Amino acid sequence: MNKDISNEELEDFYQKVKKDVEAHGYHLNSDVEFTKYLLKNILLNEERYGYGSCPCRLASGNKEEDMDIICPCDYRDPDLNDYDACYCGLYVSGDILEGKKELQSIPERRPAPKEREQSKSELGSIISSLDLPVFRCSVCGYLCAREEPPETCPICKVSRERFKRFI
Repeated sequence: MNKDISNEELEDFYQKVKKDVEAHGYHLNSDVEFTKYLLKNILLNEERYGYGSCPCRLASGNKEEDMDIICPCDYRDPDLNDYDACYCGLYVSGDILEGKKELQSIPERRPAPKEREQSKSELGSIISSLDLPVFRCSVCGYLCAREEPPETCPICKVSRERFKRFI
């Protein structure tokens, strides 16, 4: 059952996200009203699905299927590198923040469901002679070789569920 997100809840979430984002070298869109609109929808998705899927994409309701679109999504950094903003415009580059560049339309980078499945099966077929598996953070790319991924990524602070077996 959907509940209303109070202005106080939204403001608290906005301040928390803003502090965390800036502490890790990222920038939120300077249009506070737009940014809060996106954050409110992340909170609504959290309530609806049990995870904060990106507000600019349609979530399936299956967390495993949607791991790549839990905010910050797997596509944030490539979009920032190529277009100076993420797909929904929540995260922006310093150039956009400073007005040196303007926000532009960003093409969808997320593969279609069939392509995502094919990618998973190809990854599953990789054979390794390493003593330990290698896990990769799908958000920042951090790699670690150990029995299990860390509880929290030491770089971007996302939870262990955002790690994928790399090798």
